[in-house]
Amino acid sequence: MIRSVSPYGNRKLYLLNEGKESSGIPTSLFNNDEQERYSATQSYSSESYDPAKYFLDSPTEEHLSSLEPEYLLKENFEGLSYDEHKMRLKLQELEHALLDDGNENEDSAPSRSMEIDGEWGYSVHESPKESSSYDSYVSSNSSNKEVSLTTPRSRGNTPKDLLFECAVAISEGHIEEASNMINELRQTVSIDGEPSQRILAYMVEALAARVAASGKGLYKALKCKEPPSKDRLSAMQVLFEVCPCFRFGFMAANGAILEAFVGEKNVHIIDFDINQGSQYITLLQTLAETNSRPHLRLTGVDDPESVQRPVGGLNHIGQRLKELAKMLNLDFEFTSVVATTAIIEPGSLNCRPGEAVIVNFAFQLHHMPDESVSTVNQRDQLLRMVKSLNPKLVTVVEQDMNTNTAPFLHRFHEAYSYYSAMFDCLEATLPRESQERVNVEKQCLARDIVNIIACEGEERIERYEVSGKWKARMMMAGFRVCPISEKVNDMVRKLIKEYSERYKMKVETNAIHFGWEDKVLIVASAWM
Repeated sequence: MIRSVSPYGNRKLYLLNEGKESSGIPTSLFNNDEQERYSATQSYSSESYDPAKYFLDSPTEEHLSSLEPEYLLKENFEGLSYDEHKMRLKLQELEHALLDDGNENEDSAPSRSMEIDGEWGYSVHESPKESSSYDSYVSSNSSNKEVSLTTPRSRGNTPKDLLFECAVAISEGHIEEASNMINELRQTVSIDGEPSQRILAYMVEALAARVAASGKGLYKALKCKEPPSKDRLSAMQVLFEVCPCFRFGFMAANGAILEAFVGEKNVHIIDFDINQGSQYITLLQTLAETNSRPHLRLTGVDDPESVQRPVGGLNHIGQRLKELAKMLNLDFEFTSVVATTAIIEPGSLNCRPGEAVIVNFAFQLHHMPDESVSTVNQRDQLLRMVKSLNPKLVTVVEQDMNTNTAPFLHRFHEAYSYYSAMFDCLEATLPRESQERVNVEKQCLARDIVNIIACEGEERIERYEVSGKWKARMMMAGFRVCPISEKVNDMVRKLIKEYSERYKMKVETNAIHFGWEDKVLIVASAWM
């Protein structure tokens, strides 16, 4: 049922600019401008690491000179007053009590684990090394509270140790000391080295961004809210295509969606973040090979405020999908609804009597702020609105980590652990010298890392949650689990085996967890 693209068999597998591998998208559907958008166009040299060159959006001295003085180092890093801080702590305590998430606080490392079925043969959890190292840093953090700024702290033996010491110094407000550590780290890390070196390079720049600016000045330096550039879009496309865990998530969602087609004459899929349309290209190709061919209407919400909004909106993507559907002899209709996701009304989606409604949330919900950001809980509000549509199926695909309510030090460790696995994953898929790898890491992963670590409040938009929290939100909104069939599980499992044996999979009743070695990266789930 799930159409799989040929596995990438060697390390030089995805050179878009040379046109040697296909993502499954017919290039004839692109005009010249779209082909340019789809190609990775920037070039980077292999010279020594220079933050101003390789991480242009990081606040270097040039950026800092343009910032107002009151933006620099004068606010509490959390951007919270005492009363607000107390309220935030109360919210976290309530969340922990409701969701049994007591381990997720600043005084303990992430210790999520999941027991794996026989296919894995062991439990997926945070590396003991990571947990012990984090505990030691937190312990050091607690014991050094009384140390004056003039007393130098003991330095770590490795760049990683120094990185974590730097994060602790920042959390304590020891800015000059942290700045010295950042300068020292910049001399030892490189975005062209091993995965461990590359993650360090980008984490250093994230800490530099946090030190350099806070509150109102932060986005002025990072420019995180500007629409993605053509290069960012092409890098995001490469990430979704070549990082198998993202592909597995799309495949699992598509499998559940296609099974919901059975017995229906008219199906209406609503997607709040179509992105570049990759998921639906595969869906249409797979649908063309089945006997169940209902009239399919796809509505894409084109939110002008979305950080993932394609350049020019969704119209060109919709046209591309319509042309593909025509080639495949499918009865297909595409509608773009320009609306702000947070306040969209059910009537704007134009659901028709007699059609089965399916809603797809693929890597979108984490951008919606919740009760920890403002009194208007847009995340749960959107889920309740979707429930009011009485959908036959809702699919959710998200990255599995807590960067939403976790305090700074815990969030720092969470990001390091997660993106270390992501960088390892890319290393196994794209060669070290690959330009596409550099683009993906710089324009997708690094920006996320900076936003997670350097930003607070409403400016922190990459607010991921773990699967247990999504489950609680879905059930509070009135949804019930929708079992994913064994047929879908088997097809995805077969696809995974065509890649590295280091990719892992765990199946639950309505969810599939995808991981790299012992780290869960992506979770796809189905609801009704």
